[in-house]
Amino acid sequence: MQRVLFIGLVWPEPTSSAAGWRILQLMELFVNAGAAVTFASAASQTDYSYPFDKHNVQTREILLNDPSFDAFVAELQPQIVVFDRFVSEEQYGWRVRAQCADSLCVLDTEDLHFVRAARQEASSKGIPVNYHTDLAKREIASIMRCDLSLIISSVELNILDKEFHVPPAILYYLPFLEEPIDVLTQRRMRGYQDREHLMFIGNFLHEPNWKTVRILKEQVWPKLKGLLPGVQLHIYGAYASQKVQQLHQPKDRFYIMNRADDARATMGKYRVLVAPIPFGAGVKGKFIDAMQSGTPNVTSSIGAEAMYGGRHWNGVIADDIAAFVDAVVSLYTSEKRWAAAQATGVTLLNENFSKELFTDSFLAKIVCILEDLYAHRRINFMGQILNSQQLNSSKYMSLWIQEKTRNKPLS
Repeated sequence: MQRVLFIGLVWPEPTSSAAGWRILQLMELFVNAGAAVTFASAASQTDYSYPFDKHNVQTREILLNDPSFDAFVAELQPQIVVFDRFVSEEQYGWRVRAQCADSLCVLDTEDLHFVRAARQEASSKGIPVNYHTDLAKREIASIMRCDLSLIISSVELNILDKEFHVPPAILYYLPFLEEPIDVLTQRRMRGYQDREHLMFIGNFLHEPNWKTVRILKEQVWPKLKGLLPGVQLHIYGAYASQKVQQLHQPKDRFYIMNRADDARATMGKYRVLVAPIPFGAGVKGKFIDAMQSGTPNVTSSIGAEAMYGGRHWNGVIADDIAAFVDAVVSLYTSEKRWAAAQATGVTLLNENFSKELFTDSFLAKIVCILEDLYAHRRINFMGQILNSQQLNSSKYMSLWIQEKTRNKPLS
């Protein structure tokens, strides 16, 4: 039985963010393939951390910048190590390679952080997007050090290929892995007449979600509320700060609802999801939830990016505020348009995100690399350079912190 170690920057919170259930999907994939899976993190667990004790996954609390991790990973000797984002690889990758040189190192990028950051800066300053940043250097260096990096968005795959010339052999497109929607499940979805009101959902630790709510409050809702009398707009999201709570105005039919314990069950009660997302990266989990719950949406080009292949969307894509408002009114008030959008969402999910389309090919790729890891690594000579002693700045910073902690005088 293969041993697979997942190293997380945080403990997964699937009810808080799409990143949480993305990593759980990957773990489930390996568990179902018969692997012995362990999840380890140095972060503190919260009330919303996933209960691994109920599933076939072992857990381990580890320490950052501490040699105890070396002993742990040397004893475990995993055949595969999965880092949940590039920061985790920076912190632990060199230790894994020192103790387990033959382990296949996989980076799940979640989304490309440097793409999101560059777009955020461009949006806030009104300047062209520049991906050639210091953050890009760090993240792409992490990708190059790993044997395989999982990319969730075809747009980001293209950026790495065309803009930065990352070897295709070390990149693998793997979107969200969803259960396909069968005819019976589709029939059980709530229909147009059984739903009401508008909603948005997103983790408020994620800046694009906060900015989206600001756009809804300041630009969309003032124009929209008069066109849909009696309709309310409900905002859901984990980790809502005071600045978010201050937007709660029931008299204006604008409600801050806090966290949704079950995003799909909650979303399935609403008629339309509204998400004028101004910037971001990756693939948006909220739209996967919308497809699974049969909830049409209106969003921006960035919101729908890499999710529909330029074909029909399960709702409307609009970047102009006036066009966005018109689209929401049209979708909300037309049962015919609404039903067609719901059906399109089912097709989109089944054709682009069904786990049946990706699981076997991904596992075959892993097996193929493991059969001759040395040959695979020869393709990526730049990765060998980045893993050499001369360029291991993360390693020596970690060792410096380790020694500083060890020699700290007792108070």
